[in-house]
Parts: sequence; structure tokens; C-alpha cells
Amino acid sequence: MHRRPGLSVRLKLTISYAGFLAVAGALLLAVVWAFILRYVPDNSQGLLGISPNRYLLVHTFAPAAAVAMAFLLVFGLVGGWFLAGRMLAPLTQITAAARTVGNGSLSHRIRMEGRQDEFSELADAFDTMLGQLESHVAEQRRFAANASHELRTPLAISQTLLDVARKDPTRDREELLARLQAVNTRAIGLTEALLLLSRSDRGHFTRESVDLSLVAEEAAETLLPLAEQRRITLDVTGGAAPTSGSAELLLRMATNLVQNAVVHNFPVAGTVTVHTEAYGDTSVLRVENTGPPVAPELLPTLTEPFQRGTERARTDEHAGVGLGLAIVHSVVRAHGGTLDLAPRPTGGLLVTVRLPGAP
Repeated sequence: MHRRPGLSVRLKLTISYAGFLAVAGALLLAVVWAFILRYVPDNSQGLLGISPNRYLLVHTFAPAAAVAMAFLLVFGLVGGWFLAGRMLAPLTQITAAARTVGNGSLSHRIRMEGRQDEFSELADAFDTMLGQLESHVAEQRRFAANASHELRTPLAISQTLLDVARKDPTRDREELLARLQAVNTRAIGLTEALLLLSRSDRGHFTRESVDLSLVAEEAAETLLPLAEQRRITLDVTGGAAPTSGSAELLLRMATNLVQNAVVHNFPVAGTVTVHTEAYGDTSVLRVENTGPPVAPELLPTLTEPFQRGTERARTDEHAGVGLGLAIVHSVVRAHGGTLDLAPRPTGGLLVTVRLPGAP
């Protein structure tokens, strides 16, 4: 932003210090005149003929007062310049750090020493902001790299299939079309997931009253054929859990949770329980499933984009794109809620979503 040149803050503070000091000196001289000099007799004999009269006192006092005022002005300017520099030194340090960050060095930190005051609080807040910004930028770069890799894979497979078909015209056409359709479907699913993730991250959606119990029932009804195909019992229990938000995003959240619970389960005879309830001003959606044990150190990575645990990775048609729980986490965060993942002692996972309730 273009700004007209002006006085520096240090110079303004210096002038202010000097001005206040000069005003204080002038007030002191005014008090001396008002309460001392005006009571001195103004005659040739003075007070009882032994003390100087007002004329002599004024002519003796005035030059000394002028010298004192000049000294106060100079002292105010010099001392004010020094004090302003000392006071603004932390601000200069913060400005230098901001310029360093502006040049792309997000790892720079101020780490201001000394006791707590307004400048140290500002520096600490600035360091905290830089830490969050660095983490966010690193996450975005990692996400972009992973997304590019995931999108490049189906395109590369399609290109390979087309090259093989061109070189071998006798190859089964139906098989080629089926494989191309599967690869294209996966690419479309990944693109839609990325768009949904971006939309939920921005938080741009219209809020309306939503009942999590109805959302859970709709998600379970949609995925019931998949559960029956895998011989998994799918139950929905609990009562009304009203909240406010996007019905579409909350439905996708519940669908992803139920689908993950069905897919990452025992091959047969597994169970999935979806439970909704309201606790005061909080609405809860809980999805619990059976399955192999989940390592506790694996839990923090499950909500990261394109992260798949080795024990939870699938190679069938429901392998997914690694964005299921990432989308869930983003939707929950956009609605001001919390997402908790906990391994069950007997195997499987317990996922708890807490959202602000609505009347």
C-alpha cells in the first residue's frame, strides 16, 4: 500500500516527551509566580527594607528560568529520543521478523526475552501465529503433492491401457472398456472428494436445522446393501440429536463414517452400531464397529488426507481414496464440533462426533 511519508513513531514520541516536560516546567514557573512573586512588595524598599523587591526578583529569576526551560527542552528531546528507542526496540524486532516472514521464511521466530508485557504478549502471539501458519502451509503442500500423485495414477493407468490397445488391436475390447471405466470412476470419485473437502474447509454453506438421528438412518439405509453383502449387522440406535449446519455435508460425514465402519471390519459376521443422542447443548453421533485391533499410534494419521493405515488398507473395490475421515474431520471442524477416535479393546474403532446442539 502506497502511503505518504510522515514522522516516525520514535520522533513523535520524542516530541511528545519533550513537549510534556516543557509544559510541566512552564506550569512550575507559573506556580512560582502565582504563589510567591506576586506577594512580594513592588517598592523601592522591599519587604521591611531588608529583602529585594519584586522588580529585582523578576529580573534575577527570569534569566535563570529561561535557562532552565531551555535545559528542560533539550533534556526532553535527548531523553525522549533515548527512551522512545528503548520502548520501541521490541516493536522493531517484531517488524524485522514480519519482514523476514514476508520473504518466505516461515520458520523464523521472535522468541522475545524478558518479563511479560504488551510487547512480549504480541511477540508470543506472533510466534504462535507463525507456528500455525507454517503447519498449515506444510499441510497444504503435502495435500497438493498427494492429490497430484493420486490424480496422476488413474490418468497414467488410462494412458497405459490406451497404449496397449493401440499396439494390440486383438485385445479384448470389453475388458479394456471395463478397466477404463473403473479407473475413470475412481478418478471422478477422487475429484469429487477433493471438491467436497475444499468446500467444507472454507465453511461456505447455508445453515439449517438438522437432526443427526435422521442423517444416521439415511446413511445406514444407503449402505445397508453393502453391509448385507459383507454379512455385517448394521444397527442404528438412540434418539433425536438436533444441530445446525449443512444437511448435505453432515450426511456425507455420516455416510463416510458408516462406510469406513463397514469396510474396515471382519470379513464376515461383523457389527456396526450407529448411535445418536443429545447431551444438554451438545449433539452426539457415535459409530462403533468390530474388526482387527487398531494401533493407538495410528489414530492421529487417520484424519490426514491420503493417509491409510497398513492394517486398515483395502485392495477391493471399496478401497477409497484416503479422504474419508479427512472429509469427516473437515466437516466436523467447519460445524464447530469435535471428532474423537478411540480403539476398542476387542478390536475395531469407536468414532465420536460432538456438534453444537440446536433447539
